[in-house]
Amino acid sequence: MLFKQIYDESLAQASYIVGCQKTGEAMIVDPRRDIQVYLDEAAANDMTIVAVTETHIHADYLSGSRELELATGAKLYLSDEGGEDWQYRFEHEGVKDGDLIQIGNIKVEVLHTPGHTPEHISFLVTDGATTDLPGFLLSGDFVFVGDTGRPDLLDESAGAVDTRRPMASLMFKSLQEKFLNLPEYIQVWPGHGAGSACGKALGAIASSTVGYEKRFAWWSSFLAEGDEQGFIDNLVDGQPDAPIYFGRMKRWNRAGPELLGQRPILEQKDSLVELKTFETNQLIDTRTADEFAKGYVKGSINIPAGKRFTGWAAWVIDPENQEKPLLLLADNQEEATTMRDQLARVGIDNVGGYVTSLGNQATETIDFVKAETLNTDAEYILDIRALNEYLEGHIPNAIQLHGGRVMWNLDRVSKDTSIIMHCRTGARVGPVASAMRQAGYDVKELEGSYLAWVMSSQLTPA
Repeated sequence: MLFKQIYDESLAQASYIVGCQKTGEAMIVDPRRDIQVYLDEAAANDMTIVAVTETHIHADYLSGSRELELATGAKLYLSDEGGEDWQYRFEHEGVKDGDLIQIGNIKVEVLHTPGHTPEHISFLVTDGATTDLPGFLLSGDFVFVGDTGRPDLLDESAGAVDTRRPMASLMFKSLQEKFLNLPEYIQVWPGHGAGSACGKALGAIASSTVGYEKRFAWWSSFLAEGDEQGFIDNLVDGQPDAPIYFGRMKRWNRAGPELLGQRPILEQKDSLVELKTFETNQLIDTRTADEFAKGYVKGSINIPAGKRFTGWAAWVIDPENQEKPLLLLADNQEEATTMRDQLARVGIDNVGGYVTSLGNQATETIDFVKAETLNTDAEYILDIRALNEYLEGHIPNAIQLHGGRVMWNLDRVSKDTSIIMHCRTGARVGPVASAMRQAGYDVKELEGSYLAWVMSSQLTPA
């Protein structure tokens, strides 16, 4: 059996290829939208992708299931659990609890595991060439390493009301009925790792086992004691804010993401021409925050290249309200194409080209405020950390608004005064502050962010 995890660090998201080497057939689980990695992996192993499936309607990235179906002719197996409101709105082969998907000698059993979402399913995989017993659980957002999926995303991103506790109760029952009775040796391969907003305490290790989670996950004692209320309270409390774009991903994935097909080669633009005005484009400056601070093009948005590029872009770019094509700053075409693929994972498709330099247009610099001079009684301070971080400790009189929600809640932010923005270390400030400046706000940055203020105040960081 071929079993491989494909991990996207930019979204802390895992997809899987499961293949029967005897028949040369493979199934892809939870694919992202840029699908070449799966096509390449299948080709490298002389396999044909015959099936594609998902654990649930995702909220943090756009699915590549329809894209793979188009490219390979594979059969699309999707959950028909959860009720009418949580059904996929495009053609597929519906599966329910107990159904089997056969991939050569590999048997994939569908388990309905609601709690994160009503339609959520997990996959119990048996390598029939070796044994009749299951060996792997592809758990999606049901069970993570050390955690379970959050139960509040229907309220946070899908427009539901007061569903978090009922969903947490469903999670408790799913763990009782579908997880605890599995053999302890079964490997658990989740849909996300540390850094994802789909849970609050995800481990950084790629996989676990049923036995390990039953003994050491935070929820294990509640299940062992049958304490459903304690489990619900613990699971619901302290979940991080969900970025606004989660709601868009949920809607688009249920309806079926727009198909990309074969995309054209990305064109290099003349920076001396393109950067003199932003009449025809919107520049995304992908340099580090330090480089950007020393000199940037007025009106550009700083989204540093790297493992947070995709998520931060989704924080500040609304593809439903983006009139101008995006222009990427990149060293070369390969780098620009990689970033275009990363943006496509969150539905940002309008990349019009790239430039390799800023010419002489980078004339703006950032105003920083030192922590020791910050006047907490008079300054307008915007804290873009998550609410749970803010509640653990914050600068007096600071206003909290999660970085992934700011650009959709500008009516909550004053445009009549200078704003001093901070996060914990300063890493999250750049994309949000630059997007706000582009929108006409006067934004300064707290040098060293919250930790610098803690040090200057001789406090212990929360």
